[in-house]
Amino acid sequence: MILVERKEIEDAVLKMLQVNMGLRAGERLLVVADVPTLEQWSAQDQPFLTAMTRRALLAKTVAEIAHERMPAVQVDFLPFPSTGRSGAEPPADVAERMRGADVVVIISSFSLSHTDAREEACRAGARIASMPRFIPEMFYPSGPMDVDYHQVEQLTQRLAEALTPASQVHVTCPAGTDITFSIEGRPGQVDAGMYTQPGTWGNLPAGEAYCVPLEGTAEGVIYVTPGWYAGLTEPMILTFAKGELVELRGGGAVGDQLRELLRPGEQSEPYKSRRNLGEFGIGTNPNAKRIDITLEAEKIMGTVHLAVGDNAHMGGQVSTDYHQDFVIPKATFTLDGEVVMREGKIVLRSA
Repeated sequence: MILVERKEIEDAVLKMLQVNMGLRAGERLLVVADVPTLEQWSAQDQPFLTAMTRRALLAKTVAEIAHERMPAVQVDFLPFPSTGRSGAEPPADVAERMRGADVVVIISSFSLSHTDAREEACRAGARIASMPRFIPEMFYPSGPMDVDYHQVEQLTQRLAEALTPASQVHVTCPAGTDITFSIEGRPGQVDAGMYTQPGTWGNLPAGEAYCVPLEGTAEGVIYVTPGWYAGLTEPMILTFAKGELVELRGGGAVGDQLRELLRPGEQSEPYKSRRNLGEFGIGTNPNAKRIDITLEAEKIMGTVHLAVGDNAHMGGQVSTDYHQDFVIPKATFTLDGEVVMREGKIVLRSA
């Protein structure tokens, strides 16, 4: 079995580097990937290891394509031992190499988006695409990378502009999500896949408007639907009070893992900070379809997502070693009482 079909992705990889990242002759491209540790080789099952290895091979293939098709660019491939948790800092040498690059493409199994390493590289001028749990099929025709990112940017910008002046958000869904929080003073932000200016960063595939909820304001519940989170086979309900997750019910094995990571009721760090409601986002990518990989699921048109954990790397006040998104399909949400999305349909007048 061939884990990565180069011929299926080569043109899309070049488009990503040239259009989304604006990579030019004379620049330095660094492609970063995490690889299984010896402990993970012993403890994890074959599907986990296969997916992680395939992702690392994809990153290496991206570097090879760039090296061969863009000979005037300096290309380096940098694998490193997995941290095992999204938001955990990579080794110091990885952070240093990221700071020294013009463009960084991170194809990883555990996200580096909400890390000091990513933020410091952006401060140094690097343009960064963070692609946690990305799979080759996302590059295929009609996949989430095969969109007009200029059009995605237009819709995303309009939604971000609606978020900026708003104070109160109310999110519901037929399954049971019902949560309110303040975004007063927190500007709407755009992740539309165009990272051509120094210091810009975001996800690929892209397509979301987002903002940072005001700490201490979230009240209500998030219902996580089976299938909409990797490995989740039964409903999971997250309850929030005063901006913090206070109870996590259900979820089976996935719920058990999250309860251990978040430990509702435990007041010591890092657990308390990990339970912060850290992000509110709106999907705007018309080609995003896959629901079990959060990177793509949160970009699906007609969904919203809410995250727990770090928000300092998005302009908030909580810095911690964890950030996890939960995607809500068929969502309805209002801004200061005005409906912006109704059961998965954007109804914002200007959109």
